[in-house]
Amino acid sequence: MSELAKIERSIADELGIAIPNSVSLDDLRHALAEKFNELINSDFNGLIQLLYRIDVSETKLKQALEQNKGRDTAILLADLVIERQLQKIRSKQQYGKRDENISDDEKW
Repeated sequence: MSELAKIERSIADELGIAIPNSVSLDDLRHALAEKFNELINSDFNGLIQLLYRIDVSETKLKQALEQNKGRDTAILLADLVIERQLQKIRSKQQYGKRDENISDDEKW
């Protein structure tokens, strides 16, 4: 499975939104931005909780907002979420293989 497909799947699972299979990164970005615009306008607390659950760095978010004044906030959020999901996927790929050598009794 490609990294983009993994990102799509993890985002769809964590955000609870339907993302068509085989979209481009730009399409994914715009789908996320649309969802974030909805949340900004209707459920800002829900957006904050979502970003916390996805584990988007508050520091990175503040820096992105400061450095990109005048840019679409929803697009900035989409970029940060995609970046974070990609980090999670790569981390699982890098460290997930270690679990194969651990007995079931030692796993938690």
